[in-house]
Amino acid sequence: MQLPMIALRGLTVFPQMYIHFDIGRSKSVRALDEAVRNDQMVFLVAQKDMRTNDPAKGDLYPIGTLSVLRQIIRLPGENVRVLVEGRQRAALMRVVEDDAYSIAEVEPLKESKTRTRQMEALIRTVKDLFEEYAVLVPRLSPEVVINVQAAEDAGYLADYITQHIPVKPAEKQAILEAVKPGKRLERLFTILAHEVEILSLESEMHDRLRDRLAKNQKDYYLREQLKTIRSELGEADESESDNYTEKIEALGLPEETAEKLKKDAARLSRQPSESHESAVIRNYLDICLSLPWKKQTKDRLDVHAAKRILDKDHAGLDKVKERILEYLAVKKLAPELKGQILCLVGPPGVGKTSVAISMARAMGRKLSRLSLGGVRDEADIRGHRKTYIGAMPGRIINAVRQAGSRNAVILLDEVDKLGADSRGDPSAALLEVLDPEQNTSFRDHYLEIPFDLSEILFITTANTTATIPRPLLDRMEVLELTSYTDEEKLRIAQRHLIPKQMKKHGVSKQMLSFSVGGLRDIIAGYTREAGVRVLERQIAAVCRKTAKKYAEGHNEKIILNASNLPDFLGVRKYRPERDLGQPEVGLVCGLAWTPVGGEVLEVEAGVSEGSGKIELTGNLGDIMKESAKAAFTCLRGRCDAWGIDKDFYKNRDIHLHCPEGAIPKDGPSAGVTMTVAMLSALTGRPVRRDVAMTGEITLRGRVLPIGGLKEKTMAAYRAGIRNVIIPAENERNLEDIDPTVRSALRFILADTIDTVLKEAVL
Repeated sequence: MQLPMIALRGLTVFPQMYIHFDIGRSKSVRALDEAVRNDQMVFLVAQKDMRTNDPAKGDLYPIGTLSVLRQIIRLPGENVRVLVEGRQRAALMRVVEDDAYSIAEVEPLKESKTRTRQMEALIRTVKDLFEEYAVLVPRLSPEVVINVQAAEDAGYLADYITQHIPVKPAEKQAILEAVKPGKRLERLFTILAHEVEILSLESEMHDRLRDRLAKNQKDYYLREQLKTIRSELGEADESESDNYTEKIEALGLPEETAEKLKKDAARLSRQPSESHESAVIRNYLDICLSLPWKKQTKDRLDVHAAKRILDKDHAGLDKVKERILEYLAVKKLAPELKGQILCLVGPPGVGKTSVAISMARAMGRKLSRLSLGGVRDEADIRGHRKTYIGAMPGRIINAVRQAGSRNAVILLDEVDKLGADSRGDPSAALLEVLDPEQNTSFRDHYLEIPFDLSEILFITTANTTATIPRPLLDRMEVLELTSYTDEEKLRIAQRHLIPKQMKKHGVSKQMLSFSVGGLRDIIAGYTREAGVRVLERQIAAVCRKTAKKYAEGHNEKIILNASNLPDFLGVRKYRPERDLGQPEVGLVCGLAWTPVGGEVLEVEAGVSEGSGKIELTGNLGDIMKESAKAAFTCLRGRCDAWGIDKDFYKNRDIHLHCPEGAIPKDGPSAGVTMTVAMLSALTGRPVRRDVAMTGEITLRGRVLPIGGLKEKTMAAYRAGIRNVIIPAENERNLEDIDPTVRSALRFILADTIDTVLKEAVL
């Protein structure tokens, strides 16, 4: 047979079925018109690819349907809607192309009507499976279900079901191409089984979703009712509690911490909004959520850049800078290294705090600073319990909040000035904070939840380690910052102090300049300190005087030098190098350590007729008094060797005095000095004035080591003394002394008092 052919896109027509569709392609419309002019017969075949606009024989499936046109409706435009009735399957043999439309040469296919038991079993199975399918597809027409149950012909049943279920065009075409009814039912069974399985899964998911939505709607309804009731009772709005819960979940906190905070958020919803308890809970949650649980800055571990920053900010302090650069280098190689605890010890004004600030800047970390001087309450460190009125977190947690980073640098100033009273010992509370093994879960009394402090770099400062409790000192690495030499002070003044004070006082370089000689005179004649604070104040005084002169009409540049320095700062306060004078009997130069640096301490001894009394004056502490008694006993044991009257302890009174009697003095290192002073007074032999000494004395004349050697030698250097007697065991400490001081002094090592006498007494 030769019939006009229409290629269908995504559509399959089955025999004995009615179906309507739209036609838009002009070639298909002309084929339709040709069918109308003849016997209404047309061949409908599906094309393999819907995107093909002008399909050839290879683009079409091999089997289509002979169909009869039942209705044609012309739509606006060029589209046509048709209703067709499928008659019979037909195989496409050849396509004859006409200029106007396509003609198909087809061969009708006959199907067997044989009915076997196997066929009947297939029919029943397919009907049962279709029933399951119909239950899962509620939108399926009841008429379709009735027609399926009434159908007895196997071929018609397969075609009818396939026509009315939404399956892929390729699967429908596979049913059309199955000429044998049994084969057709088998394919349909496979398709239906697959669809039933998919639809069952979809139904389960829809049921779960429906249940969840129903529960959510119920919860919403109950929650709205509860909100109304709470509003009538004046209680807190639950949305506030939900808001806190969302914030807690967003932080990603450890399970224990998150559960604790969620319980408090839930408790907030049960409190009246205006009650004191709700205000306490709200404040607690705000503080906990403001902590940097996950926030941290990225470390800048460039050692060269850090060295440039430290050198720019500070002159000298080579060992401290080296230790900081070592920390950065190790952190770069081992990022898991936890925060270190460094203790910067040195006299006031040597730059301990500014070193910590520069270290934070060099590492790119945030800095938080708190002073511990005078803190006596343990709650200042650990915080107060929430049950107390006005409770708040401790200073450590507040410092972390202020920094806003969990790997900040926290500077604890004046750790040596912590106090203790009936409210606890704050230094004991610091043991957990400054212990890398414990501070991973630091618990503040106010927070009551652990907070990790191990990433924080703690830096403490102190003037002396003597007043720091041993357990606390053991947890810190001590870095000593010694007194500055005059050359270092000169560089610090030129680089930092002068520009800072001139800018602060509005004095420009065209108005004032400092000569090197003038600066040296300020350092030597107007300051005597370990650091540079007094030097900065003197420079500020010069800037103020300069500003006053210009305000009064002076218009020439002022160059500060040694000649005009008294006009700005007045009479010199100190002599650069004291007049040591001639050797005297009973007058000895000792060396003392003080929290503000080293000092030259003179000890005077006088002998008079009496009954063997020892008089000690000069505001001496208990340890110095004991040193004087030890020196006295040492002299009694060596009367023959040193030419002392054996009965001096019976008929001589000895008076030991340390000038500047209003200043308290204490420490064991004056024992050697007192021994030499008493020996000189008893024998009448003068003591060299260009020799200073330090050391602890024993009853048998041994000289024991002392501390603070760097500060003491710096004091001798500033005083113009060039010979220093030190205990032999302190020889190892000579490497720590500034090279300028070490090269200017002659060190005499003494292990017994005999060596001291040989060098000092004429």
